[in-house]
Amino acid sequence: MKYKKNVYQSFTMVMQFGINMIVPILMCTMLGAYIGRKFDMLFITVPFFIIGALAGFRNIYVMAKRIFEQESDRDTKNVKKAE
Repeated sequence: MKYKKNVYQSFTMVMQFGINMIVPILMCTMLGAYIGRKFDMLFITVPFFIIGALAGFRNIYVMAKRIFEQESDRDTKNVKKAE
C-alpha cells in the first residue's frame, strides 16, 4: 500500500512540475502573439516566450526548494525521535 502512495505522490509531483512550466510559457507566448498582432510587431513574441520560460523555471525552482526543505525537516524530526 505504501508503494502505491509513493507512486501517486511522485506522479503528482511530476504533473505539478509540468504545469508550473507549461502555463507561464503558454500565457506569455499568447500575450506576446496578441500584442505582436495588435501593434504589427510579431518579433515581440520571442521575448515574451523567454520571459515565460524564465518564470516557469523560477516556479519549478521554488517548488523543488520547498519540497527539499520539507523532506529535510522530516528527516531531522525522524533523527530526533530516534535519539
